[in-house]
Amino acid sequence: MLSGCANSPRISSGYTSVLAGNWVTIRSGDTLGEIARRAGVPLVRLQRFNPGVDARHLRIGQRILVPSRRERAPSGGPYRYQIRPGDTYTAVARRFGTTAGRIRAANPGLDPADLDVGQLVRVPLSGGTRTAVATRSTRQSTPAQRKPKPKSTRAVSLPDPGPLPKQRAWPWPLDDYRVVRAFGRDKRGALQPMLLAAKRGDVAHAVADGDVRFASTMRQLGHVVIVHHDGNLQTVYALCDKLEVREGQTIAAGTPVCTVGYSNVTHRYDLLFDVRHGGKPIDPRKVLR
Repeated sequence: MLSGCANSPRISSGYTSVLAGNWVTIRSGDTLGEIARRAGVPLVRLQRFNPGVDARHLRIGQRILVPSRRERAPSGGPYRYQIRPGDTYTAVARRFGTTAGRIRAANPGLDPADLDVGQLVRVPLSGGTRTAVATRSTRQSTPAQRKPKPKSTRAVSLPDPGPLPKQRAWPWPLDDYRVVRAFGRDKRGALQPMLLAAKRGDVAHAVADGDVRFASTMRQLGHVVIVHHDGNLQTVYALCDKLEVREGQTIAAGTPVCTVGYSNVTHRYDLLFDVRHGGKPIDPRKVLR
């Protein structure tokens, strides 16, 4: 999905690195073991922070939460979890199969309505340690059986999304902008997303109705917003300074998405804008008016 080089931000077919504490998106060939190795976290901790993920059936585009080195996931709980942008006790409870009430009881000194990003909270799991002990006991008492040969854990390539859907052209994300880098490949053949120069304080707006699927930070890309639209289309707004939307929010065209950030590389206020069809990057000019 998104990646960046040291000298200039760019988008490629996958991450060039994984940063512990962030969400990452599965690309072709990824395995949980490889992600854990690149992130420098134990595989068992990565698995426990992604309880709904089947390591044998990873999907391109699937999001994986890589725990930070401050977080812990002991068998049976309670987990030590780091609050991320947009988190609520309800959302965290849903992720780990527990309840908001249990989390609230385990953190009596914290106000659920005033959580800080980076704050550590205790997340007790439903069933607790007794469930984990019972599970181990059951496994030990079960006669040994020959394990079937595991299927490949490699993720498959994205299918061809087909032709672009017919639709009205979208407006540009900025009212006042200058295209300083067009979509295309550089001299090394690497695919480069569009880069728009703006002014201090300029706000990028959603180009179409959609659902915010990602609103957080990515390594070397700063704050990033990814919006999914009808017709299997996605728009990406990166190098942002301040986010104006939250993950899971449904927004309308024209909704403020983020404030454009200042780049210490280009010494400008730049917005990295990308459009994808079925997860594959396309020239934004094909859908913008």
